[in-house]
Amino acid sequence: MRVLLASTSPARLMLLRQAGIEPDTTAPDVDEEAVITEVEAASGTLSPDAHVLLLAQRKAADVAARISRDDPEFDGLVIGGDSMFEIDGQVLGKPLTAETATLRWQRMRGRTGILHSGHSVIRVSPGQTSAEVHATAAASVSFAADVTDAEVAAYVASGEPLWVAGAFTVDSLGGAFIERVDGDPSTVVGMSLSTLRHLVRELGVEWHALWNRNGSLS
Repeated sequence: MRVLLASTSPARLMLLRQAGIEPDTTAPDVDEEAVITEVEAASGTLSPDAHVLLLAQRKAADVAARISRDDPEFDGLVIGGDSMFEIDGQVLGKPLTAETATLRWQRMRGRTGILHSGHSVIRVSPGQTSAEVHATAAASVSFAADVTDAEVAAYVASGEPLWVAGAFTVDSLGGAFIERVDGDPSTVVGMSLSTLRHLVRELGVEWHALWNRNGSLS
């Protein structure tokens, strides 16, 4: 069964590959800021879980619609995801600038925040109505208190924290500065694999049916 990841995130792609799945990837055409602004204007500020779930659903829906149109024989799953980091009730997305990333790390060291991850999985089959299931997952992340200004400066200079939710990774350079993760560790990387497994089974597909690399079952 084919798997199409509605994301070009290297971390999400790596997660699926480590789980034995080699997906196709397509970038969703979703203006995230515009979507959130529109929905919040109508219904008020979204909770972190509602925020990431809405964007995950929009991303998966956009890619599923395109694959159904452009490849009518596509038979498989479309997976969309979104993540945000919350600390002290404030939601932090990608810092984008070195200055913002530095300020965040100076604030986060020695503290604990929550990584929220939204998941949407759509079953697409030729001639059939698509079916979608979704869920959120969360994991708390505790940062070392003794991270020095020099370490923060070096980490920010690497460029890694600028383009990830919360300005950190757990599976690369940032991992040495994280002392504890409570919850599914893959949630912090970008998607909860255990959550995805449950969603896939809701759609009538066994997780191992997606294994298609490194000698795993297809």
